Amino acid sequence: MIYVVIGFLWLSICLYLILGGADFGAGIVELMTKKKQRKFTEKILYDSIAPIWEANHMWLIIAIVILFVGFPVIYTTMSTYLHIPLVLMLLGIIARGTAFTFRHYDAVKDDNWQIIYTQIFYYASLLTPFFLGLIAAATISQSINPDATTFIDLYIFSWLNEFGVAVGFFTVSICAYLASIFSLRETRDKLDLSMMIKKSKQTMIFVVITGIMVFVTAHFSGIPLLRWVFSKPLGISATLLATLCLGLILKAISSRKLLFVRALAGFQVIMILVAATYQHNPNIILFANEQHLSLLEHVAAPKTIDALGWALILGSVFILPFLFYLMFSFSRQRK
Repeated sequence: MIYVVIGFLWLSICLYLILGGADFGAGIVELMTKKKQRKFTEKILYDSIAPIWEANHMWLIIAIVILFVGFPVIYTTMSTYLHIPLVLMLLGIIARGTAFTFRHYDAVKDDNWQIIYTQIFYYASLLTPFFLGLIAAATISQSINPDATTFIDLYIFSWLNEFGVAVGFFTVSICAYLASIFSLRETRDKLDLSMMIKKSKQTMIFVVITGIMVFVTAHFSGIPLLRWVFSKPLGISATLLATLCLGLILKAISSRKLLFVRALAGFQVIMILVAATYQHNPNIILFANEQHLSLLEHVAAPKTIDALGWALILGSVFILPFLFYLMFSFSRQRK
């Protein structure tokens, strides 16, 4: 049953990065748009995230619950050493959701509060995935040092470093990329489609540049990322498939197969995650003192894992069909 629980943890992280990432990316893309085009971009992006707006953070909650119940040592370690970026990320999620709601449903649409809501929405959309990237980088960069004796070394430099910043920007770029790709199917005319295709290509370049930054900072930080990714066939294959998807996406865009473009982008993100994490799996946190926390070694009692596994299986039977129905309903409504 432990592998079922780990599978659900991996699935929830993937879906949160893809669906929640596209959600965050909507604010990022709109922020990076020229002011005269923002109204058009806002409408397109709003339509693209509407089916997942109410449900995307469910995947984050599931991942947190799995860690809390099934892997309490890992959960405690992350919430202790990384409590600052975790709190900032959660505050960003709350601020962004609140601003989004008041921005669209406020009774008064033309006052100064709308400007405030919009700015909060923009910058919370930008900073939240940035801190998510910092947290992810800290777990594998061996920057968490349990033997440190100062507050700065324990709780600041455990996540704030060059590699973490690069991964943060890479996460931001992936979110913007997913949002621009997902929005293509929501365009109403050729002019809007051309504008969003241009944004998709720009964010694609941003992903490549920030991806290179991740490898460069990893090298200078002494993190063997190149070896992790390219030392085994799985990592090489995942990297090649993710790269191949770039060409396939461009070809699908030119032939206007926009639903296929979404599928390719989601698959591409999964391949990036596989390439970055497979080598040290199931070790989920790597410490500076050469120790680690493993999903197979640092696990809750067998009875707890069995109960958690069955709860996840039964819960998915109820949740997933209604989620698909939600997306289907929005799709029909747009026709």
